[in-house]
Amino acid sequence: MRICSLALVAGLVLASHAVPSGAARPDSAIDPLSVALAASAVEAQASGNLDAATGYFESALAVDPRNRNAFVGLAQIARVQGLPGKAIGFYREALLIEPRDVGALAGQGEAMVEKGALELARQKLTDARKFCAAKCPQLASLEAAIAKGEAKRTVSAEAVIPRPVITGTDEGSRN
Repeated sequence: MRICSLALVAGLVLASHAVPSGAARPDSAIDPLSVALAASAVEAQASGNLDAATGYFESALAVDPRNRNAFVGLAQIARVQGLPGKAIGFYREALLIEPRDVGALAGQGEAMVEKGALELARQKLTDARKFCAAKCPQLASLEAAIAKGEAKRTVSAEAVIPRPVITGTDEGSRN
């Protein structure tokens, strides 16, 4: 329901905009309405209203599907909701628009750690390092997440102690 009303408002606003004839926009020029909707989404997300934020981000993408920040915002919401697989997909969409986005690379790597894919997360860290000339906070965050994921995996492996299981057929063969 929230998506329908937001999409309707976005459609009405779009219909009222004049469209230049014969002039194509460059890929870097995102529709101002899409930018405004994404800004409203960030405000809703900051106030903790994830449903409204999701609706605004989805409307921003309906207006202009090249709005990378909307994909990143949806990915962040998916991670908060405990949906790392969905977040990975949203980050992938953002990276298709701008493959050098260090924040999206690091975010996707962190979501991969949450999913248990540490090797893929390490690859994302390597990719992000190529595009970050100075010390980037996103890289430090991804490095910490990978280290935490490795520690968690090690503890989990040590915590499981296999015990022999005696079944009914084993007892009968001892007689």
